[in-house]
Amino acid sequence: MAHFSSAHFILVLISAIWGSGFVAQRLGLESLGPFSFNAGRFVLATLALLPVWWWMHRRTLVPATSKNPKLFWLGSALAGSVMFIGFSFQQVGLQYTTAGNAGFITSMYIVIVPILGLFIGQRTRLLTWAGIGLAVIGLYALSVGPNFQINYGDGLEFIGAFFWAGHVITLGWLSRRITDVVGVSVIQFAIAALWSILAALLFEQASWAAYEAAIGPLLYSGVIASSLCFTLQIMAQRTVDASVAALILSGEAVFALLVGWLFLNEAVTSKQLLGCSLMLTGILISQWPERKLVSVAN
Repeated sequence: MAHFSSAHFILVLISAIWGSGFVAQRLGLESLGPFSFNAGRFVLATLALLPVWWWMHRRTLVPATSKNPKLFWLGSALAGSVMFIGFSFQQVGLQYTTAGNAGFITSMYIVIVPILGLFIGQRTRLLTWAGIGLAVIGLYALSVGPNFQINYGDGLEFIGAFFWAGHVITLGWLSRRITDVVGVSVIQFAIAALWSILAALLFEQASWAAYEAAIGPLLYSGVIASSLCFTLQIMAQRTVDASVAALILSGEAVFALLVGWLFLNEAVTSKQLLGCSLMLTGILISQWPERKLVSVAN
């Protein structure tokens, strides 16, 4: 049996923070539009992570980015642009759906990644396909109404999940070529902030009073859920297998459902619970470490 270490606990903590972050995002919508909220979130995330990046370079804990500056800047800009689109669909969708639904549907990116991976030559296990099938059935139970109508907000969250999957693939490709992952994160947050500011100026009007009213959700989303969790994730995944980490982090969907029920009084029907259960089971099956299956078979 695998030892439950402090790194595993950190990943559980991250999943809880990310799950509750959906509630913070919904609360932020009471004062700010989706693009204005994301602009504030990403600006705070960038400012909070900049000192960490500076400190790591001073300590020579990361190599200089000048070895491949073009790939570093262009790759980080691409990741930030995809992140902006994913968060935009997520935040706009939260205006029309619950935090619990948003958490579970966003987690679908875990099963979308292997599907997109087929287009770049990656092979997918049979067990992963079984998990994808369960997750799709669960999504249907969660989001499709009696007249086969899909909730508008759930539809936006589902579209956003494809961009989250694209973001994972982009970062995976980039991380194999750029070792300064904290620098990539800083730049992608900054790029996402610039896109969000531009969208907010074009489509919304936000006052300083509105930002002051949303300061709590903004700080939680920008500093804790983004900068802090990213740094902790880097530390934890040094000793935890990637597939095990994905399993633990998928728990954010459960935390989103629970925190939404506790703090936003979001009602959950038996049909929605069934859908959530099927989706979570599918996500877990799709990411189950291969070596554990071998040990059971033997």
